[in-house]
Amino acid sequence: MDFPGNDITFLYSPDVNHCQLLCTQHPSCLFFTFIRAEWTHDDRHFYCYLKSTPSGEPSAQTPVQGVTSGFSLKSCSPGPQPCLSELYQNMDFIGGDYRSLFTGDHKECQRVCTQDPACQFFAFVKQNFSNSKVRYKCHLKFSWTVPRTPVIERKAGVTSGFSQKTNQTQHFDKVCQRKLFPNTDIPGSDIESLPAASPEHCQTLCSTHPRCTYFTYNRNTFVCYLKENTHEIVTRADTGTSGLPHRSCQLDDNWARVAYEGVDFRGSDIRYELMDDADTCQKTCTEDPHCQFYTYADETFFDRSYRRRCYLKRVITIPAPPKVIKVTNVVSGFSLKNCP
Repeated sequence: MDFPGNDITFLYSPDVNHCQLLCTQHPSCLFFTFIRAEWTHDDRHFYCYLKSTPSGEPSAQTPVQGVTSGFSLKSCSPGPQPCLSELYQNMDFIGGDYRSLFTGDHKECQRVCTQDPACQFFAFVKQNFSNSKVRYKCHLKFSWTVPRTPVIERKAGVTSGFSQKTNQTQHFDKVCQRKLFPNTDIPGSDIESLPAASPEHCQTLCSTHPRCTYFTYNRNTFVCYLKENTHEIVTRADTGTSGLPHRSCQLDDNWARVAYEGVDFRGSDIRYELMDDADTCQKTCTEDPHCQFYTYADETFFDRSYRRRCYLKRVITIPAPPKVIKVTNVVSGFSLKNCP
């Protein structure tokens, strides 16, 4: 069954259950259509189309072979990091690689992934793969499991911040000592740039990414530059803040407790509610299992129609391969960290 039209976006998924979880975690997805492996009309296999309508119901339902459609589980309040124990034969999760090694079989590859804090999914090349040079190769792969605010910009009359529920998945006895270099830039070696509310937020993003060796943060543009260079670190005086990631220690999450005045976390809205102040907005976000961050428009906001609105927001944090394709004699799957 196809729910045609009303697409918000499409992402890759290995199966319909994962597609449903993507829809559930997307801020505005209400239903979806998934194109299965046996689809024959074109090469769009493993496409997960996320959809929405004002009514919450599909505009149409059309019988089509090779697709499955369904609804978000938002109303069921599922846990933020579900167990993804399925193995996918003759399927390759493309992208997100940060390390590879050789293992005896796919089960050992999955165990290595599960024990590595950064690994979210893997692809294993079986012993009868056509290219003999890469047989038994285990590719460990990363995707973001911490919330990333899509757009951060200055705007008068608003306050933004984060849910106070802990975002940390690991716990260590040793507390991290922050290593920040004020008024310092580390030029070049960028692997990714993404919005961050503060240098400390940027440091947390760098600490989460397995390839990040250091970072530079621009306060004027709220951009966090993650960098990878294991050979050297060359600094120069500048207006930014640079620093080093933390490894194997307990991250300080005080940056997530700050209310950022005059800053808008734009987009990724779940919904909005009317309330009297930003503190109430933060508490409402914390109490909502779906909310990860928020923006509140106060009585000074230029557009009266938006005043007193508390926008609750979220992004997808379940492991999600950048691309899924059919490849003979490759097994892919997810870390079992979240499995009992």
